Amino acid sequence: MTARKQIIYWGKKALLFVLSVFVLSLAAFYISRLAPGDPLASYYGTRVEKMSPAERAWAEERLGLNEPISVQYIRWLARALQGDFGISYKYKMDVTEVIAGRIGNTLLLGGIGFLLIFLLSMLLGVLCAWYEDRPLDRLLCRAGTAASCIPEFWLSLVFILVFSVTLRWLPSSGAYTVGRGDDWLDRLAHLVLPLSIVVLSHLWYYAYMVRNRILEEVRADYVLLAKAKGLTKRGVMFRHCLRNTIPSYLSIMAISVPHVLGGTYIVETVFSYPGLGTLSYESARYKDYNLLMLLCLMSGVLVIVCSMAAQIINEQIDPRVKAQERIPEVTER
Repeated sequence: MTARKQIIYWGKKALLFVLSVFVLSLAAFYISRLAPGDPLASYYGTRVEKMSPAERAWAEERLGLNEPISVQYIRWLARALQGDFGISYKYKMDVTEVIAGRIGNTLLLGGIGFLLIFLLSMLLGVLCAWYEDRPLDRLLCRAGTAASCIPEFWLSLVFILVFSVTLRWLPSSGAYTVGRGDDWLDRLAHLVLPLSIVVLSHLWYYAYMVRNRILEEVRADYVLLAKAKGLTKRGVMFRHCLRNTIPSYLSIMAISVPHVLGGTYIVETVFSYPGLGTLSYESARYKDYNLLMLLCLMSGVLVIVCSMAAQIINEQIDPRVKAQERIPEVTER
């Protein structure tokens, strides 16, 4: 690829990214404002019920809620481009400070869960491919299909009932016991149940994808040639098939980020785990507009970046993806 083509290629990607973020921010802003609820209740609490019409109008003007939504969005966008995302109505502090106190917990839960999902799914996928159509393969596939159909919130409630309420082995909520924030063993105990749900909810689906991808390689022509040359099954599987699935596996990992992130948010909410998921639920419930907007942007940007990364990886793996994008241009000419 020439330098000119690279500039055009990355320029298109950058333009697509900016447009996607703009549309996301516009949609999130309008939907949050048009949804039912009173943002003044988030800021003033129960005092809002005793406000006179004049006091209420003054409060709306103070928070900038008395202008048309389009004007509010333009003002918010102008401040956001300067790094000012406003204050949280509920916490009465800068939204970046609120998020800074929670993001570490989400990175810990989601990050460890993401790594475990793909390490274990690779191992399970290889195991199923090695024992293709044998009892172990059929058992894992059927068990995985059943497990992947169970909603995360329901599985979370079952785990809480069994391991917290009945057996009392593990805590059911929070990131640590009050007064023991520096105790990493206590934090680990609080992490076990939500982490187990995040992993189990996604593990089988991606393990099945790995299995199928490896089996596609096993049936390729070059594998027949390798076997004809005397390579063992182990050599063919690990030296050729598994190595050739790594690029597509990286693409699968990039695509999976939105799924794992969404699952992490749900699990945090059920277990009252103080992360971005719980914060997103609270900000939507209490109409904390500024906090909700930044959380939507952060999550949306991550999803957009990972989706574009997956597309770029696929284009590098299979040049036909790029060729398909050029077909309409050639047809028009």
